[in-house]
Amino acid sequence: MSCIRFNTPAQRQAMREHRPAMLTAEEAAALHPAPEVTESKIRRLRLLATDANPKIREAVASSYNTPEDLFVALAKDPDDGVRGCVAKNEATPCDILRMLADDPSETVRGWVAVNYFVPADVMEKLAADRSRTVRSLVKWKAELAEEAAV
Repeated sequence: MSCIRFNTPAQRQAMREHRPAMLTAEEAAALHPAPEVTESKIRRLRLLATDANPKIREAVASSYNTPEDLFVALAKDPDDGVRGCVAKNEATPCDILRMLADDPSETVRGWVAVNYFVPADVMEKLAADRSRTVRSLVKWKAELAEEAAV
């Protein structure tokens, strides 16, 4: 016996008529608000930022709730992956992105280049980067911005 089920046209029509309505992003956010950022959460982030496992530190570097002083510390982390997560986080302050534009890692500088909130002066600096990959990312981002403006 097959486990495949074939619905009749009437059954398919009934399923279409009774399917749930799709919510917009705003409606979904209103129904499921993000939990409040508490002092306890900030303490946990501070603790996790010192974990020996770089993947744990990457999680802190990726959080929108990370305090600025932790972003500064994580931007100096010995692990490229942690610094890359700081570079691509849209909540990272501009001064830290400026600092990461001089990072020895091409990957980290590439993440700075594609961060939506990177300042224009940093993009100009990265446009002349020693890495062809970073320069290509700057060019690609500029082309995307041009297409969006049209």
